[in-house]
Amino acid sequence: MDTGESSTEPQTPAVEGAPPPRRGWRRWAMDTRPLRLPAYRRLWSSTIVTAVGSQLTAVAVPKQIYDITGSSAWVGAASMAGLLPLIVFALWGGAVADTVDRRKLLLITNTGIAVTSVLFWLQAVTGLDSVAALMVLLAVQQAFWGLNSPARNASIARLVPEDQLPAANALGSTVMQTGQVVGPLLAGVLIPVIGLPELYLIDALALCVTVWAVYRLPSLPPLASAVARRAGVREIAEGFRYISAHKVLLLSFLADIIAMVFGMPRALFPQLASETYAPYGEGLALGLLFAAIPIGAVVGGLLSGTFSRARRHGWMVIGAVVAWGVAITGFGLSGSLWLAVVFLAVAGIADMVSMVFRGAILLSAATDEMRGRMQGVFTVVVAGGPRLADVLHGTAGSAFGARTAVAGGGLLVVAAMLSLALAVPALRRYRV
Repeated sequence: MDTGESSTEPQTPAVEGAPPPRRGWRRWAMDTRPLRLPAYRRLWSSTIVTAVGSQLTAVAVPKQIYDITGSSAWVGAASMAGLLPLIVFALWGGAVADTVDRRKLLLITNTGIAVTSVLFWLQAVTGLDSVAALMVLLAVQQAFWGLNSPARNASIARLVPEDQLPAANALGSTVMQTGQVVGPLLAGVLIPVIGLPELYLIDALALCVTVWAVYRLPSLPPLASAVARRAGVREIAEGFRYISAHKVLLLSFLADIIAMVFGMPRALFPQLASETYAPYGEGLALGLLFAAIPIGAVVGGLLSGTFSRARRHGWMVIGAVVAWGVAITGFGLSGSLWLAVVFLAVAGIADMVSMVFRGAILLSAATDEMRGRMQGVFTVVVAGGPRLADVLHGTAGSAFGARTAVAGGGLLVVAAMLSLALAVPALRRYRV
Protein backbone atom coordinates (compact mmCIF):
# COMPACT_ATOMS: atom_id res chain seq x y z
CA MET A 1 0.00 0.00 0.00
CA ASP A 2 1.54 3.31 -1.06
CA THR A 3 0.16 6.12 1.10
CA GLY A 4 3.16 8.39 1.33
CA GLU A 5 3.03 7.76 5.11
CA SER A 6 4.35 5.04 7.37
CA SER A 7 2.08 2.58 9.18
CA THR A 8 3.12 -0.14 11.57
CA GLU A 9 -0.17 -2.02 11.63
CA PRO A 10 -0.18 -5.40 9.90
CA GLN A 11 -2.93 -5.38 7.31
CA THR A 12 -5.47 -8.14 6.92
CA PRO A 13 -4.00 -10.65 4.51
CA ALA A 14 -5.63 -11.17 1.17
CA VAL A 15 -7.50 -14.40 0.63
CA GLU A 16 -5.28 -17.05 -0.88
CA GLY A 17 -6.27 -18.49 -4.20
CA ALA A 18 -8.02 -15.35 -5.39
CA PRO A 19 -10.31 -15.99 -8.38
CA PRO A 20 -9.09 -15.00 -11.83
CA PRO A 21 -10.27 -11.69 -13.31
CA ARG A 22 -13.90 -11.82 -14.34
CA ARG A 23 -14.66 -11.63 -18.03
CA GLY A 24 -17.63 -10.58 -20.13
CA TRP A 25 -20.68 -9.14 -18.34
CA ARG A 26 -19.41 -10.42 -14.97
CA ARG A 27 -16.72 -7.75 -14.81
CA TRP A 28 -19.50 -5.11 -14.82
CA ALA A 29 -21.58 -6.71 -12.09
CA MET A 30 -21.25 -6.00 -8.38
CA ASP A 31 -18.27 -7.63 -6.68
CA THR A 32 -19.83 -9.97 -4.11
CA ARG A 33 -16.67 -11.61 -2.77
CA PRO A 34 -17.12 -10.16 0.76
CA LEU A 35 -20.43 -12.02 1.07
CA ARG A 36 -18.50 -15.30 1.07
CA LEU A 37 -17.25 -14.33 4.53
CA PRO A 38 -19.91 -15.34 7.12
CA ALA A 39 -19.22 -12.50 9.57
CA TYR A 40 -19.47 -9.76 6.96
CA ARG A 41 -22.49 -11.46 5.42
CA ARG A 42 -24.32 -11.25 8.76
CA LEU A 43 -23.47 -7.58 9.16
CA TRP A 44 -24.54 -6.80 5.59
CA SER A 45 -27.75 -8.84 5.79
CA SER A 46 -28.86 -6.90 8.86
CA THR A 47 -28.36 -3.69 6.89
CA ILE A 48 -30.86 -4.82 4.25
CA VAL A 49 -33.64 -4.88 6.85
CA THR A 50 -32.73 -1.72 8.74
CA ALA A 51 -32.06 0.33 5.58
CA VAL A 52 -35.77 0.17 4.77
CA GLY A 53 -37.02 0.23 8.36
CA SER A 54 -35.06 3.35 9.29
CA GLN A 55 -36.52 5.17 6.30
CA LEU A 56 -40.03 4.37 7.54
CA THR A 57 -39.24 6.28 10.74
CA ALA A 58 -37.50 9.01 8.74
CA VAL A 59 -40.79 9.57 6.91
CA ALA A 60 -43.07 9.06 9.91
CA VAL A 61 -41.45 11.64 12.21
CA PRO A 62 -41.75 14.71 9.91
CA LYS A 63 -45.21 13.53 8.78
CA GLN A 64 -46.43 13.32 12.38
CA ILE A 65 -44.92 16.69 13.29
CA TYR A 66 -46.55 18.32 10.29
CA ASP A 67 -49.89 16.70 11.13
CA ILE A 68 -49.68 18.13 14.66
CA THR A 69 -48.46 21.64 13.80
CA GLY A 70 -49.34 22.22 10.15
CA SER A 71 -45.96 23.96 9.89
CA SER A 72 -42.92 23.05 7.79
CA ALA A 73 -40.85 25.26 10.10
CA TRP A 74 -41.41 22.78 12.93
CA VAL A 75 -40.36 19.96 10.60
CA GLY A 76 -37.10 21.78 9.90
CA ALA A 77 -36.57 22.51 13.60
CA ALA A 78 -36.97 18.80 14.39
CA SER A 79 -34.33 17.93 11.82
CA MET A 80 -31.88 20.33 13.42
CA ALA A 81 -32.78 18.98 16.89
CA GLY A 82 -31.30 15.66 15.84
CA LEU A 83 -28.14 17.12 14.32
CA LEU A 84 -26.32 18.27 17.46
CA PRO A 85 -26.69 14.93 19.31
CA LEU A 86 -25.55 13.14 16.16
CA ILE A 87 -22.41 15.27 15.90
CA VAL A 88 -21.50 15.03 19.60
CA PHE A 89 -22.13 11.32 19.96
CA ALA A 90 -20.57 10.39 16.61
CA LEU A 91 -17.30 12.03 17.68
CA TRP A 92 -17.45 10.47 21.14
CA GLY A 93 -18.70 7.17 19.72
CA GLY A 94 -15.68 7.00 17.45
CA ALA A 95 -13.40 7.29 20.48
CA VAL A 96 -15.45 4.67 22.34
CA ALA A 97 -15.26 2.30 19.35
CA ASP A 98 -11.45 2.41 19.59
CA THR A 99 -11.43 1.39 23.26
CA VAL A 100 -14.04 -1.37 23.62
CA ASP A 101 -15.24 -4.52 21.89
CA ARG A 102 -17.06 -3.09 18.86
CA ARG A 103 -19.49 -6.00 18.79
CA LYS A 104 -20.67 -5.17 22.32
CA LEU A 105 -21.00 -1.50 21.43
CA LEU A 106 -23.10 -2.43 18.38
CA LEU A 107 -25.34 -4.63 20.54
CA ILE A 108 -25.94 -1.83 23.05
CA THR A 109 -26.56 0.89 20.51
CA ASN A 110 -28.78 -1.15 18.19
CA THR A 111 -30.85 -2.16 21.21
CA GLY A 112 -31.11 1.52 22.19
CA ILE A 113 -32.28 2.49 18.72
CA ALA A 114 -34.88 -0.33 18.80
CA VAL A 115 -36.20 0.82 22.20
CA THR A 116 -36.46 4.37 20.87
CA SER A 117 -38.52 3.12 17.92
CA VAL A 118 -40.86 1.35 20.37
CA LEU A 119 -41.26 4.63 22.28
CA PHE A 120 -42.03 6.40 18.99
CA TRP A 121 -44.75 3.82 18.41
CA LEU A 122 -46.16 4.21 21.94
CA GLN A 123 -46.45 7.99 21.71
CA ALA A 124 -48.14 7.69 18.33
CA VAL A 125 -50.59 4.92 19.21
CA THR A 126 -51.63 6.66 22.44
CA GLY A 127 -52.29 9.95 20.64
CA LEU A 128 -49.85 11.98 22.73
CA ASP A 129 -49.51 14.61 19.95
CA SER A 130 -46.48 16.25 21.55
CA VAL A 131 -43.89 17.86 19.30
CA ALA A 132 -41.56 18.18 22.28
CA ALA A 133 -41.74 14.44 22.93
CA LEU A 134 -41.04 13.71 19.27
CA MET A 135 -38.01 16.02 19.23
CA VAL A 136 -36.61 14.47 22.42
CA LEU A 137 -37.03 10.95 21.04
CA LEU A 138 -35.44 12.03 17.75
CA ALA A 139 -32.46 13.50 19.63
CA VAL A 140 -32.04 10.28 21.64
CA GLN A 141 -32.30 8.15 18.51
CA GLN A 142 -29.69 10.25 16.70
CA ALA A 143 -27.39 10.01 19.73
CA PHE A 144 -27.58 6.22 19.63
CA TRP A 145 -27.01 6.32 15.86
CA GLY A 146 -23.96 8.54 16.39
CA LEU A 147 -22.53 5.93 18.77
CA ASN A 148 -23.44 3.05 16.46
CA SER A 149 -22.24 4.24 13.05
CA PRO A 150 -18.47 4.59 13.76
CA ALA A 151 -18.31 1.15 15.38
CA ARG A 152 -20.25 -0.46 12.55
CA ASN A 153 -18.13 1.04 9.79
CA ALA A 154 -14.82 0.53 11.60
CA SER A 155 -15.64 -3.17 12.08
CA ILE A 156 -15.67 -3.86 8.34
CA ALA A 157 -11.87 -3.76 8.08
CA ARG A 158 -11.69 -6.54 10.69
CA LEU A 159 -14.17 -8.72 8.79
CA VAL A 160 -12.88 -8.57 5.20
CA PRO A 161 -9.40 -8.54 3.59
CA GLU A 162 -8.00 -5.16 2.59
CA ASP A 163 -8.27 -5.85 -1.13
CA GLN A 164 -12.04 -6.37 -0.72
CA LEU A 165 -12.76 -3.14 1.18
CA PRO A 166 -14.03 -1.25 -1.89
CA ALA A 167 -16.35 -4.16 -2.72
CA ALA A 168 -17.62 -4.30 0.87
CA ASN A 169 -18.25 -0.55 0.87
CA ALA A 170 -20.10 -0.82 -2.46
CA LEU A 171 -22.31 -3.59 -1.08
CA GLY A 172 -23.16 -1.61 2.05
CA SER A 173 -23.70 1.70 0.27
CA THR A 174 -25.93 0.09 -2.36
CA VAL A 175 -28.19 -1.36 0.32
CA MET A 176 -28.45 1.98 2.13
CA GLN A 177 -29.24 3.85 -1.08
CA THR A 178 -31.84 1.23 -2.01
CA GLY A 179 -33.45 1.80 1.37
CA GLN A 180 -33.65 5.52 0.63
CA VAL A 181 -35.66 4.72 -2.49
CA VAL A 182 -37.81 1.81 -1.28
CA GLY A 183 -38.41 3.04 2.29
CA PRO A 184 -40.20 6.33 1.49
CA LEU A 185 -42.21 4.69 -1.30
CA LEU A 186 -43.26 1.89 1.05
CA ALA A 187 -44.16 4.42 3.75
CA GLY A 188 -46.37 6.28 1.29
CA VAL A 189 -48.20 3.06 0.48
CA LEU A 190 -48.51 1.82 4.10
CA ILE A 191 -49.68 5.00 5.86
CA PRO A 192 -53.17 4.97 4.28
CA VAL A 193 -53.48 1.20 4.84
CA ILE A 194 -52.14 0.52 8.36
CA GLY A 195 -51.64 4.02 9.75
CA LEU A 196 -48.60 6.04 10.76
CA PRO A 197 -47.91 4.50 14.24
CA GLU A 198 -47.29 1.07 12.75
CA LEU A 199 -44.36 2.42 10.71
CA TYR A 200 -42.48 2.92 13.97
CA LEU A 201 -43.35 -0.60 15.07
CA ILE A 202 -42.11 -2.13 11.82
CA ASP A 203 -38.80 -0.27 12.26
CA ALA A 204 -38.50 -1.61 15.82
CA LEU A 205 -39.09 -5.18 14.66
CA ALA A 206 -36.54 -4.75 11.88
CA LEU A 207 -33.99 -3.59 14.45
CA CYS A 208 -34.51 -6.85 16.38
CA VAL A 209 -33.17 -8.65 13.30
CA THR A 210 -30.14 -6.36 13.38
CA VAL A 211 -29.50 -7.07 17.08
CA TRP A 212 -29.61 -10.83 16.38
CA ALA A 213 -27.21 -10.51 13.44
CA VAL A 214 -24.75 -8.45 15.52
CA TYR A 215 -25.02 -10.96 18.37
CA ARG A 216 -23.71 -13.63 15.99
CA LEU A 217 -20.66 -11.59 14.98
CA PRO A 218 -17.25 -12.55 16.37
CA SER A 219 -15.82 -10.54 19.24
CA LEU A 220 -14.08 -7.36 17.99
CA PRO A 221 -11.97 -6.09 20.91
CA PRO A 222 -9.10 -3.61 20.46
CA LEU A 223 -6.05 -5.31 18.96
CA ALA A 224 -3.52 -6.67 21.42
CA SER A 225 -1.02 -3.98 20.44
CA ALA A 226 -3.45 -1.17 21.36
CA VAL A 227 -2.70 0.75 24.54
CA ALA A 228 -5.51 0.75 27.11
CA ARG A 229 -7.15 4.17 27.32
CA ARG A 230 -10.37 5.99 28.08
CA ALA A 231 -12.74 7.54 25.56
CA GLY A 232 -12.66 11.23 26.41
CA VAL A 233 -11.98 14.67 25.00
CA ARG A 234 -8.26 13.95 24.80
CA GLU A 235 -8.87 10.89 22.64
CA ILE A 236 -11.23 12.82 20.36
CA ALA A 237 -8.61 15.57 19.98
CA GLU A 238 -6.00 12.90 19.26
CA GLY A 239 -8.20 11.72 16.38
CA PHE A 240 -8.21 15.20 14.84
CA ARG A 241 -4.43 15.44 15.25
CA TYR A 242 -4.14 12.08 13.50
CA ILE A 243 -6.20 13.39 10.58
CA SER A 244 -4.07 16.53 10.28
CA ALA A 245 -0.89 14.42 10.27
CA HIS A 246 -2.17 12.06 7.56
CA LYS A 247 -2.91 14.17 4.52
CA VAL A 248 -4.70 11.47 2.56
CA LEU A 249 -7.30 11.14 5.33
CA LEU A 250 -7.75 14.90 5.57
CA LEU A 251 -8.13 15.16 1.80
CA SER A 252 -10.75 12.41 1.72
CA PHE A 253 -12.86 14.42 4.18
CA LEU A 254 -12.31 17.66 2.27
CA ALA A 255 -13.36 15.98 -0.98
CA ASP A 256 -16.73 15.05 0.52
CA ILE A 257 -17.18 18.51 2.03
CA ILE A 258 -16.50 20.12 -1.35
CA ALA A 259 -18.96 17.83 -3.14
CA MET A 260 -21.77 18.11 -0.60
CA VAL A 261 -21.56 21.74 0.58
CA PHE A 262 -21.14 23.26 -2.89
CA GLY A 263 -22.97 20.64 -4.94
CA MET A 264 -25.94 19.14 -3.03
CA PRO A 265 -28.98 21.09 -4.34
CA ARG A 266 -31.83 19.25 -2.58
CA ALA A 267 -33.01 22.43 -0.79
CA LEU A 268 -33.89 23.83 -4.22
CA PHE A 269 -35.90 20.81 -5.40
CA PRO A 270 -39.26 22.24 -4.23
CA GLN A 271 -38.56 25.59 -5.95
CA LEU A 272 -37.47 23.88 -9.17
CA ALA A 273 -40.51 21.60 -9.10
CA SER A 274 -42.90 24.53 -8.70
CA GLU A 275 -41.17 26.85 -11.19
CA THR A 276 -38.92 25.24 -13.79
CA TYR A 277 -40.64 21.86 -14.02
CA ALA A 278 -44.22 22.87 -13.17
CA PRO A 279 -45.52 21.91 -16.67
CA TYR A 280 -44.66 18.27 -15.91
CA GLY A 281 -46.73 18.32 -12.71
CA GLU A 282 -45.25 19.66 -9.48
CA GLY A 283 -45.79 16.46 -7.49
CA LEU A 284 -44.27 14.23 -10.16
CA ALA A 285 -41.31 16.57 -10.60
CA LEU A 286 -40.60 16.77 -6.87
CA GLY A 287 -40.73 13.00 -6.43
CA LEU A 288 -38.43 12.37 -9.38
CA LEU A 289 -35.90 14.98 -8.25
CA PHE A 290 -35.63 13.48 -4.77
CA ALA A 291 -35.46 9.89 -6.07
CA ALA A 292 -32.99 10.44 -8.92
CA ILE A 293 -29.72 10.62 -6.94
CA PRO A 294 -30.44 7.50 -4.81
CA ILE A 295 -31.54 5.60 -7.92
CA GLY A 296 -28.29 6.54 -9.66
CA ALA A 297 -26.33 5.43 -6.61
CA VAL A 298 -28.07 2.05 -6.65
CA VAL A 299 -27.26 1.63 -10.34
CA GLY A 300 -23.64 2.51 -9.58
CA GLY A 301 -23.58 -0.08 -6.83
CA LEU A 302 -25.01 -2.80 -9.05
CA LEU A 303 -22.33 -2.03 -11.64
CA SER A 304 -19.55 -1.64 -9.06
CA GLY A 305 -17.60 -4.52 -10.57
CA THR A 306 -16.36 -1.92 -13.06
CA PHE A 307 -14.46 -0.02 -10.40
CA SER A 308 -14.32 -1.86 -7.05
CA ARG A 309 -11.03 -3.58 -7.97
CA ALA A 310 -9.27 -0.31 -8.85
CA ARG A 311 -6.03 0.31 -6.94
CA ARG A 312 -5.60 4.06 -7.43
CA HIS A 313 -8.15 4.99 -4.81
CA GLY A 314 -7.10 8.64 -4.69
CA TRP A 315 -7.69 9.20 -8.37
CA MET A 316 -11.05 7.44 -8.11
CA VAL A 317 -12.18 9.92 -5.45
CA ILE A 318 -10.92 12.92 -7.44
CA GLY A 319 -12.59 11.71 -10.64
CA ALA A 320 -15.86 10.91 -8.87
CA VAL A 321 -16.11 14.33 -7.20
CA VAL A 322 -15.34 16.12 -10.48
CA ALA A 323 -17.95 13.98 -12.26
CA TRP A 324 -20.45 14.86 -9.51
CA GLY A 325 -19.76 18.57 -10.09
CA VAL A 326 -20.15 18.25 -13.86
CA ALA A 327 -23.43 16.33 -13.50
CA ILE A 328 -24.83 18.87 -11.01
CA THR A 329 -23.88 21.68 -13.40
CA GLY A 330 -25.73 19.87 -16.19
CA PHE A 331 -28.74 19.48 -13.91
CA GLY A 332 -28.76 23.20 -13.19
CA LEU A 333 -28.72 24.01 -16.91
CA SER A 334 -31.48 21.53 -17.78
CA GLY A 335 -34.87 22.90 -18.74
CA SER A 336 -36.26 19.42 -19.34
CA LEU A 337 -37.32 17.39 -16.30
CA TRP A 338 -36.23 14.10 -17.88
CA LEU A 339 -32.79 15.46 -18.76
CA ALA A 340 -32.52 16.84 -15.22
CA VAL A 341 -33.32 13.39 -13.80
CA VAL A 342 -30.65 11.81 -15.99
CA PHE A 343 -28.03 14.29 -14.78
CA LEU A 344 -29.02 13.70 -11.14
CA ALA A 345 -28.81 9.93 -11.68
CA VAL A 346 -25.31 10.33 -13.13
CA ALA A 347 -24.46 12.42 -10.07
CA GLY A 348 -25.74 9.55 -7.91
CA ILE A 349 -23.42 7.10 -9.68
CA ALA A 350 -20.50 9.47 -9.09
CA ASP A 351 -21.48 9.82 -5.44
CA MET A 352 -21.50 6.04 -5.06
CA VAL A 353 -17.96 5.80 -6.49
CA SER A 354 -16.81 8.57 -4.16
CA MET A 355 -18.40 6.88 -1.11
CA VAL A 356 -16.83 3.53 -1.96
CA PHE A 357 -13.28 4.81 -2.25
CA ARG A 358 -13.41 7.41 0.50
CA GLY A 359 -14.62 4.64 2.79
CA ALA A 360 -11.87 2.31 1.60
CA ILE A 361 -9.22 4.99 2.21
CA LEU A 362 -10.47 5.56 5.77
CA LEU A 363 -10.36 1.84 6.54
CA SER A 364 -7.01 1.08 4.91
CA ALA A 365 -4.97 4.22 5.59
CA ALA A 366 -5.87 4.44 9.30
CA THR A 367 -4.60 1.99 11.91
CA ASP A 368 -7.21 -0.08 13.75
CA GLU A 369 -6.88 1.86 17.01
CA MET A 370 -7.86 5.01 15.09
CA ARG A 371 -10.56 3.63 12.79
CA GLY A 372 -13.43 4.32 15.16
CA ARG A 373 -12.50 7.97 15.52
CA MET A 374 -12.02 8.33 11.77
CA GLN A 375 -15.48 6.88 11.21
CA GLY A 376 -16.90 9.24 13.83
CA VAL A 377 -15.57 12.23 11.90
CA PHE A 378 -16.81 10.62 8.68
CA THR A 379 -20.33 10.37 10.16
CA VAL A 380 -20.27 14.06 11.13
CA VAL A 381 -19.06 15.10 7.67
CA VAL A 382 -21.67 12.99 5.88
CA ALA A 383 -24.48 14.28 8.12
CA GLY A 384 -23.37 17.90 8.35
CA GLY A 385 -22.33 18.60 4.75
CA PRO A 386 -25.80 18.29 3.17
CA ARG A 387 -27.35 20.38 5.97
CA LEU A 388 -24.85 23.18 5.34
CA ALA A 389 -25.64 22.80 1.64
CA ASP A 390 -29.34 23.30 2.40
CA VAL A 391 -28.57 26.67 3.97
CA LEU A 392 -26.11 27.73 1.25
CA HIS A 393 -28.26 26.66 -1.70
CA GLY A 394 -31.46 27.97 -0.17
CA THR A 395 -29.88 31.40 0.29
CA ALA A 396 -28.25 31.40 -3.16
CA GLY A 397 -31.46 30.19 -4.81
CA SER A 398 -33.43 33.05 -3.30
CA ALA A 399 -30.81 35.60 -4.34
CA PHE A 400 -29.84 34.40 -7.84
CA GLY A 401 -32.50 31.91 -8.88
CA ALA A 402 -32.57 28.16 -8.40
CA ARG A 403 -30.98 27.06 -11.68
CA THR A 404 -28.17 29.61 -11.42
CA ALA A 405 -27.43 28.52 -7.85
CA VAL A 406 -27.34 24.83 -8.82
CA ALA A 407 -25.13 25.31 -11.88
CA GLY A 408 -22.81 27.67 -10.02
CA GLY A 409 -22.47 25.17 -7.18
CA GLY A 410 -21.54 22.40 -9.61
CA LEU A 411 -18.85 24.54 -11.19
CA LEU A 412 -17.47 25.40 -7.74
CA VAL A 413 -17.20 21.67 -7.00
CA VAL A 414 -15.13 21.06 -10.15
CA ALA A 415 -12.87 24.07 -9.58
CA ALA A 416 -12.33 23.39 -5.87
CA MET A 417 -11.64 19.66 -6.30
CA LEU A 418 -9.18 20.13 -9.15
CA SER A 419 -7.42 22.93 -7.26
CA LEU A 420 -7.12 20.75 -4.16
CA ALA A 421 -5.83 17.79 -6.16
CA LEU A 422 -3.20 19.94 -7.89
CA ALA A 423 -2.11 21.76 -4.72
CA VAL A 424 -1.76 18.68 -2.49
CA PRO A 425 -0.52 15.53 -4.29
CA ALA A 426 -1.11 13.07 -1.42
CA LEU A 427 -4.55 12.06 -2.67
CA ARG A 428 -3.35 11.66 -6.28
CA ARG A 429 -0.53 9.40 -5.14
CA TYR A 430 -2.60 7.17 -2.87
CA ARG A 431 -3.03 3.59 -4.04
CA VAL A 432 -3.25 0.11 -2.54
